[in-house]
Amino acid sequence: MDNSENLDRKEVQPKKKRFHLDTFIILLLVILFVAILSWCFNGQPYNYFNNKTGEQVTGNVVGATLGMIVMAPIEGLGHGIEIIGFVFVLGAFLGLTNATGALETGIKSLVRKMHGHELVLIPVLMAIFAICGSTYGMCEETVGFYILLASTMLAAGMDPMVGVATVLLGAGVGCLGSTVNPFAVGAAVAGSEAAGVSVNQGPILIEGLILLVVTYAIAATFVTLYAKKVLKDKGKSIFSSVELDNFGTIYGTKAASNDAKLTKRQVAVLWIFGFTFLVMILSFIPWQDIAFGGDEDKFLAAFGWSQYLTGNPLGWWYFKDSAMWFMIMGIVIGLVGIEDKSSMAKIIVNGFADMISVNLVIALSHGSAWLLETSQTALGGYLVQASVTGLANSGMPQWLFIFLDYILHIGLSFLVPSSSGLAGISSPIVSPIVSGLHGSVETSIMAYVAASGVVNLLTPTNGAIMGGLSLAHVEYSTWLKWSWKPILCIAGASVIVLIVAALILA
Repeated sequence: MDNSENLDRKEVQPKKKRFHLDTFIILLLVILFVAILSWCFNGQPYNYFNNKTGEQVTGNVVGATLGMIVMAPIEGLGHGIEIIGFVFVLGAFLGLTNATGALETGIKSLVRKMHGHELVLIPVLMAIFAICGSTYGMCEETVGFYILLASTMLAAGMDPMVGVATVLLGAGVGCLGSTVNPFAVGAAVAGSEAAGVSVNQGPILIEGLILLVVTYAIAATFVTLYAKKVLKDKGKSIFSSVELDNFGTIYGTKAASNDAKLTKRQVAVLWIFGFTFLVMILSFIPWQDIAFGGDEDKFLAAFGWSQYLTGNPLGWWYFKDSAMWFMIMGIVIGLVGIEDKSSMAKIIVNGFADMISVNLVIALSHGSAWLLETSQTALGGYLVQASVTGLANSGMPQWLFIFLDYILHIGLSFLVPSSSGLAGISSPIVSPIVSGLHGSVETSIMAYVAASGVVNLLTPTNGAIMGGLSLAHVEYSTWLKWSWKPILCIAGASVIVLIVAALILA
């Protein structure tokens, strides 16, 4: 055998499978970290602002007990029960859809039609997710899209990371650049006003739009460039060749041949499939706040007709309502697209079974959140109060205060991944201090929103992200390895926008 043959053989050797830190181990370590942190500050006093009564409440940080730590993973099941139930039903819905062959054939057909223009999908889809994130905080609702886009991008000649990043970074930068998002901006404004600080929505809207456009451009560029490299050379993928082959089997994208055509039944299934997701998205948008200024009577007059299905009108839906909707539409898809109707019950059961590992991930991620709440979330309140008070007493310029405020909220967002929950703790404390320093309360609010948005691109305590990654069969450690560069650039750009805004509005 000559040297050229040896060289050829070496070139086609697959990449070695890399070591991955198991997602379950990471989440258990997070629970332990939260417990240790609570011990470190055990007994520390804090003043918590009660938004309902408008009074300061005095309390102490409570350290986690051994019983709390042991029970955290189990309690996480109850804490995240709504999203866990939704994911189980989503498994049945996808199972019924896959049994029709419509999804696999549809993806193949889409890829065939997009041949040579596959990359166009990325910025368009990311823009849609970003707009949804900015306006109503789309995050949990993205869970079902991870597997769909991961399999689509794989079939298009890219890899699952492209699909995952399209969803996670797309919706993520939208939340980071929130404009009228009631769960971030709305909650922060409400907390500030409850503490007696007036807020001008104009600067918040402008800063949110700037953050949205800048961070979207960064995210879309990173994902598109990576996808372009993988299209040209599979060796540039973050996954090994063995992993890429396995993905094709896992997703079922090998089931349909390249020249497969959709039947009339399959076309009908795809229309029902798309309609199901559309209704879900519309049902989560808080129409009462966005379109009716919070007026419940006007909202019900316009949307009351939609409450007959679940008891809640569109705009008030959450995961229990969506789970019901997906179950009904899954059965409709089965009746329309599956010839052997007697197999539907077994498909539904198998769909539930497929989601067990996904839901275990979600339960563990909620375990740390439960542990924080069991400790009365005093830890977050104490850290906010102590840190912000220290910054305020230092006499630093406004732009430096905003920068350090942003860094502070990055740390706090790991402990309190809920944007509305963090706003309830932070805004009533931070806004009065900023106002007293004659700084921009609006920029301070956006510093919290941007910090929370960056953290929610990677925090393992976010059940939606961990569930989505698990659905797409992408390890959390792999996501961190790929995403740290775009996330770092997004964070840096956010800081620059916030500092410039602080200097202008000072």
